[in-house]
Amino acid sequence: MHELSIADALVQIVVRHAEGRPVARVQIMLGDLRQASPAAIEFAFELVAQGTPAEGALLDIERVAVGGRCRACGADGEHAGLPLICAACGGWEIDVLRGEELRVEWLELAEPAPDELITTSGGPNR
Repeated sequence: MHELSIADALVQIVVRHAEGRPVARVQIMLGDLRQASPAAIEFAFELVAQGTPAEGALLDIERVAVGGRCRACGADGEHAGLPLICAACGGWEIDVLRGEELRVEWLELAEPAPDELITTSGGPNR
């Protein structure tokens, strides 16, 4: 199940960028050529995130369809499946331009709980 190693890498990236702050939400881009199950990644993310600032974070997965440009005719378009064949000319020489993505797009940090705020005589500080 390579989704577990994907989730582990995602959590490591998220934790590094959160710098100890709690994470509420994470958005990733997942290309269809990665052949990874979004449901399995979500499940594995939840497991791997336990005990980290990413624990309980919502994982949004944006799928990226396979797209490419035909070397023979120059047509650029999406491809439904393998093998990649140009819809315009039937050519098999396709340069893949989209669909291999696997990256963290952004994170949303959670607001600290009221008991985590530092108070002074002037009121709460963050």
